[in-house]
Amino acid sequence: MGKDSFLRITVITPERRVLDEPTESAVIPAHDGELGILRNRAALLCELGVGVLRFRSGGQTRRVFIDGGFAQVHENRITLLSDSALGEEEVTSQVLAQAEEAARDARLTPSQRLRARRRAAALRGLSQRG
Repeated sequence: MGKDSFLRITVITPERRVLDEPTESAVIPAHDGELGILRNRAALLCELGVGVLRFRSGGQTRRVFIDGGFAQVHENRITLLSDSALGEEEVTSQVLAQAEEAARDARLTPSQRLRARRRAAALRGLSQRG
């Protein structure tokens, strides 16, 4: 595949650039479900939910945990701005244990508890793929 046949995907948090590379396709965790992105897609701006970004690179599917934020697709560039993001290699047993503990916190409001449970489930799914 030539360089012009790729999209560019970038994931940025307040602390760092988590990802910046070419991709063949991507599925982003929008707030209301998953959204597939291919080359030459119409421009898009959407809110992100808690979930897993999946993208194809070098014939392999790679994954990144996304904790809300916003996504923009414009001129074959996908940019995700998230409060927090972790590559699958960063999802350690300690990270997973902290997420599971947070999901059980009785002090959380129902909406906070739901979001914490979604985080834990997404991280659990990501860690089981390794």
